[in-house]
This record gives sequence, structure tokens and C-alpha cells, in this order.
Amino acid sequence: MNKLRQHSFLAFLCLLLILPTLVFGECTCDEEEDGDRNKTEALKYKLVAIASILVASAIGVGIPILGKTIPALHPDRNIFFLIKAFAAGVILATGFIHVLPDAFENLTSPCLKENPWGKFPFTGSHSKNNQAQPVENGGDEEKAGEHEGHVHVHTHATHGHSHGSVDTSPTTQLLRHRVISQVLELGIIVHSVIIGISLGASESPDTIRPLVAALTFHQFFEGMGLGGCISQAKFKARGVAIMALFFSLTTPVGIAIGIGISNVYKENSPTALIVEGVFNAASAGILIYMSLVDLLAADFMNPKMQSNGRLQAGANIALLLGAGCMSLLAKWA
Repeated sequence: MNKLRQHSFLAFLCLLLILPTLVFGECTCDEEEDGDRNKTEALKYKLVAIASILVASAIGVGIPILGKTIPALHPDRNIFFLIKAFAAGVILATGFIHVLPDAFENLTSPCLKENPWGKFPFTGSHSKNNQAQPVENGGDEEKAGEHEGHVHVHTHATHGHSHGSVDTSPTTQLLRHRVISQVLELGIIVHSVIIGISLGASESPDTIRPLVAALTFHQFFEGMGLGGCISQAKFKARGVAIMALFFSLTTPVGIAIGIGISNVYKENSPTALIVEGVFNAASAGILIYMSLVDLLAADFMNPKMQSNGRLQAGANIALLLGAGCMSLLAKWA
């Protein structure tokens, strides 16, 4: 019970830390003013962004992978748990603070004059049809009794199933780590391509300049989280190289695509808003789920973590630091 209270208190502190960054700016349909545009200077910043993000991504994803050859960074060491907790905080904050708000902003933009999904925000998959319907007076008690009995039996069966069929064999755990790393990379890649295209299509140096530093740190921290998952998946050298290369190249390739379509791309057009909004929403869902269920829950329930109070405290602090760093970067950008 005391551990539950401690974790709840730490989660509350984390929420207080990230809440101030959830304030949305005013959304308008105005294009960049001509006075802000400078193609030559903007191109210089874009080339710098491609180089810096490429290097930072490669270093970030490479540190945990190379940890197998460095005793201090081996997956069984305490420092590895702290690195993964920090990276999980980064990925969680990325989903909640950076990607999901962008999706809501895109799909509720005033530039979409005809909202194709009605009055409910499509980003969060809210639906009026999902609301509970009132039960008619006739047979209320009978239906309620049947429902309660069904729930009881189902819960009991599920409870027994969860305790009787959990497979913790090395083969199953290895397969789990491989699925986690691949799905997590998918969510990161989708978002990375979108932000790369947005940066590459912009012709305003004032817009690009702060994004270069913010996205460089962003990709570095995300790379650490992904690299930790890849190292635990124990892919062959070729598979590791392909996954690391894909992650490192996605944002720079997105920037290059944005540069190529900068003359025809309009970020406030209905098509661009819907496509970016849908992909950002899907990416946010992947990042939030993977960070909470497959990274944090798995590590915090690890017997080594459960039996070491100092490691638990360090992991909680690392989690808060990771979320805080990404919160600051999201606000900066």
C-alpha cells in the first residue's frame, strides 16, 4: 500500500510538471508573411538541421546498442534501468505533449471549414454512439442481475487465465521485446517524417532556427529509448543496423522531402491538416501505449527493480527528468 501511495505521489508530481506545457496557442489559417520568408537563409538552417539531427539520432540509438560491449551499460546493470526510465519519460511526454496536441490542433483547425467528423474530436476517437443508453423500466432488475452475473463469471475466468497461462520463457520474452522495438520504431518514424516535412517546407528562418536545436535533442532522447528496446530484442547485426539506420534517416529524409515540395506544400490546406492529424494521432497512441505498458510497466515490475528501493527512486527521478526535458523542448519548439 505504501508503494502504491509513493508511485501515485510521483505520478502526480510528474503531472504537475508537464501540465503547464499543455496550453495551446491560437490556431489561424494565416500563411507565413512575406517578410518572414528568406529561402536562401532558410535552406542553410535546413542543411544544418539535416546534419545535426542525423548525428544526434545515430548517437542516441547507438549508445544502448553499444552498451553490450561496455560493461557499465550492460542491460543487467542498474544504469541501464535508469536510462530506459529516462527514455520512457521522453517518449511518454512526446506522445502527450508534442504529438497528440498537434493532432488535435490539426483536426480541429478552423481551416477545416467542413468538419468531416461532426462536433466530436476525431483525434481521441470520441463517439456519441458509445455513450451508455438508459435501460427501459421493464425488466431492469432482471437485466441488471444477468449483467452482474456475467461480469462476475467473466472477471473470474479472466483472473484465472491471467495467473495460469502467463508464459515467461526466454523465447516468449525475446519475441515480446522484438515486437515492442518494431512497433515503437513505427510510431517514432511516422511522427519523425511528419515533423521533418513541416520543417523542410517552411521558408521562415525564425521558425526553423529554434526547431533545429529542439529536434536534435528530441531525436537523441528518443533514440536512447528505441536503442534500449533494440538491444533487448537481440536482433542479428544486420537487423540492428537496419533499424538504427531507419530511425536515424527518417527526420532528415522528411526534411529533404519538405524542401522538395516547399513550393506547392500548404500546411493549412484541408488535405495536409487531415493527413498530418490522423498520422499524428495514431503515432501518439502508439508512443503513449508503448511507453506506459511495454517500457515503464515492464521495468517497474521487474523483480530486480521491486527488490531495490534505491533503484526504484532513481528510476522515478529519471522518469520525471525525461518527461521534464521533453516538456521544455516541446514548449521551446
